[in-house]
Amino acid sequence: MENKAIFMTGLNKMETRVVPMPKAAAGQAVIKLEYVGICGSDVHYLEFGRIGDFVVDGDFILGHECAGVVTEIGEGVTNLKVGDRVCLEPGFGCGKCDYCKSGHYNLCKDMQFLATPPVQGCLSNFIAFPADMCFKLPDNISTKEGALIEPLAIGMYAATRGEVTVGSSVVILGAGCIGLVTLLACKAFGATDITVCDVIPKRLEFAKKLGATRVVNGREENIVEVIDKLTEGRGVDKVFETAGNKFTTQQTVDLARAGGVIVLVGMAPDDMIPYNIIKLISKEIDIRTIFRYVNMYPKAIQAVSGGFIDISGIVTHEFSFDKAFEGFEEVIANPKDVVKAVIKF
Repeated sequence: MENKAIFMTGLNKMETRVVPMPKAAAGQAVIKLEYVGICGSDVHYLEFGRIGDFVVDGDFILGHECAGVVTEIGEGVTNLKVGDRVCLEPGFGCGKCDYCKSGHYNLCKDMQFLATPPVQGCLSNFIAFPADMCFKLPDNISTKEGALIEPLAIGMYAATRGEVTVGSSVVILGAGCIGLVTLLACKAFGATDITVCDVIPKRLEFAKKLGATRVVNGREENIVEVIDKLTEGRGVDKVFETAGNKFTTQQTVDLARAGGVIVLVGMAPDDMIPYNIIKLISKEIDIRTIFRYVNMYPKAIQAVSGGFIDISGIVTHEFSFDKAFEGFEEVIANPKDVVKAVIKF
């Protein structure tokens, strides 16, 4: 049996190679992957070679949203067996620092996260991974949906940080994959009025289909004016910035009501963003951030399995393993039509 991996060999260059078959060390499982999602971070690495301080150095395997079937278990593994269908939570901490011990392992300084340099990603047929970060999928969740648990975990963590509850009014800035899973999470958490803003019509169509109360095209309407009129100047309870955009980040303070909550999910490319601090203070708004997620995978799986969240409709494009590079090219060249792309092994 052969193990192939797809390497990024330079900016906008990829190459398939045969690599050694992984072995399950103690505490590990070997997974035969069936689906890997193409994430915005993967695309950014391929295009620019870096995200902030994380720089690609040499040939690099992308991919961190994945699911497949267990083919081997290592010594001491009791939570899995060969044949189990699993999705992989792609990051794990040292397990020893204060962050890990207090349950905030996403903040561990020694975090190992797939496809975050120097840790190689999962665009390969087989991968060895810590068994305790491999989560079994119920029979009613496909491995295709399993690969989407990773972005869903981000949306659910964002909604958790925003303390969305029954009756919350919400604005989500950005209707890419993360904006859409944040929409799904907010609906599942009980939000009753959700406005989604973007500049790409197809994404707004998806947001409406997935349950947004209303959508706003930011090129045609001013979202601040829309919300101001809609709420008679009050603003909304929760604002989620998922686009990673300087302008929409600045808008958050104008959209949130006094005493409301802003959650910054997207990473804006600018280190310094001018912000209306006076308005922020006078409205006593909480600003919260998220970094990936923590302790969300079991909840996300239960939400999908229990029918509270349907993530099956997010995928717009699917590519075979041998067409993976074409998939990346399509995501880069055609952002107006691609909402979420996955690679099928």
